[in-house]
Amino acid sequence: MKGVILFPSTHYALRAEEVLNKEGLIVKLIPVPREFSSNCGIALEFDYTAKEKVNKILKEKKVETESIQQIADVRRRRCEGQSPEAI
Repeated sequence: MKGVILFPSTHYALRAEEVLNKEGLIVKLIPVPREFSSNCGIALEFDYTAKEKVNKILKEKKVETESIQQIADVRRRRCEGQSPEAI
């Protein structure tokens, strides 16, 4: 299961990517998913099973977040030709 982190600004998203990569976590900058906001911007995708670790690191490094959300991997499966019902 994937998770996304939403930020108050692009600055924090870029900082979070840097901090979490240095801690050995695999993260990816993505456009903010429409189910969370209609605003343009970037979010950070990560393995949701690491949520507590990610949250702790970001707090320790004083990286502001708006929210951490769990998301289904529906978009990728659609790109691979699978229907959301097949998930």
